[in-house]
Amino acid sequence: MGKSYDRIDDRLRAFIEAQPVFFTATAPLAADGTVNLSPKGLKGSLAVLDDRTVAYLDFAGSNAETVAHLRENGRITLMWCAWQGPPTVLRVHGTGEAVFRDDPRFPELFAHFPDIESGNHGLRAIVVVTARLIRDACGFAVPYMEYDSDRELHAKRFAREDDESLSAYFAKKDHIATSIDGLPGVPLPLPPVAP
Repeated sequence: MGKSYDRIDDRLRAFIEAQPVFFTATAPLAADGTVNLSPKGLKGSLAVLDDRTVAYLDFAGSNAETVAHLRENGRITLMWCAWQGPPTVLRVHGTGEAVFRDDPRFPELFAHFPDIESGNHGLRAIVVVTARLIRDACGFAVPYMEYDSDRELHAKRFAREDDESLSAYFAKKDHIATSIDGLPGVPLPLPPVAP
C-alpha cells in the first residue's frame, strides 16, 4: 500500500540519492499534446536541496520537451525505482522550473553538483522541482537489476563542444528551441553562464 509524505526525510533522501536512474514526466496543457517521459542518469547530477526541493542538471540531448512543458505550465513528476533491496517506487509530484545558465541563481544552484564538470555534458539548465505530493508504492513487480557504471558516451560527445558550437548543434535539431507541440524550449543561442 502506498504512503504519502509531507517532506523528503532522511530515509527518503538516502533512497533518492542511492538510485542510479530516475524518470521525469511532463505534459503540455493541450488535450492532444505530447506527454513526455524521460530517463535521467549520471551519478551526481541530482541533488536534494531541502525537504521539499529536488534539482537535477538538464544536459544536451535531442529534444527539450521537459523544459518546454515546464515553461508552459510547470507540472512535473519525478520517479525512482529500487532495482536492489526492498521493492520501492517513489514519486515526487510537483512544480518545476528550468533555471537557465544566465539566471543569477544558476551558480549557487550548480554548487550542489560538485562532481559534475559543466563543460563535459552540454549543460543547458538546472531543473528545480518543488514537491506538492510525495508518495511511495510497493514496487513488487520492479525487477532486480544491477548497476554497472555510467556510460561515458555523453561526456565524450559533448566535452568537445564550446557554447558557440553547442548552440549551432542545437539549432540544427528540430525540437530544442521549440517542442514537438510548438512550445518554447531552450533559448538559443545558449545564454552564457551567469557570473
